[in-house]
Amino acid sequence: MSFRMPNASSGMGVAEHSSRTFQELQRKRVYRYVVFKIDEKKNEVVVEKTGALGESYNDFSASLPENDCRYAVYDFDFVTEDNCQKSKIFFIAWSPDSSRIRAKMLYATSKDRFRRELDGVHYELQATDPTEMDLEVLRDRAN
Repeated sequence: MSFRMPNASSGMGVAEHSSRTFQELQRKRVYRYVVFKIDEKKNEVVVEKTGALGESYNDFSASLPENDCRYAVYDFDFVTEDNCQKSKIFFIAWSPDSSRIRAKMLYATSKDRFRRELDGVHYELQATDPTEMDLEVLRDRAN
């Protein structure tokens, strides 16, 4: 399996599987969401969980750990005021207040590099508790 090696300033590498899984969500609409975590042993961002198209936003938010950081992408479907069906991809940097300081720092320093790998994200959210990434927040940003 190939992946890009990190350098000191850019944070973690990105597993090839992570990039491919994001592209499947974006282009083929195979998933509703993807949750990524940093694998410190491999020194790269890996896929932790994918959500099927039929899964709800509640399923997605429940898949984020209460006391640890994650990155996630969520494919948000909505209908505009003109009655048009639209889809926007959100990148969410999940960093709950209760997570370890080391984890918060690791995710914060690696976020920009990882985010650049995800070409096609429409909006980015930083969330420290579930209210900051509530479905209404997504709806407001997307419209």
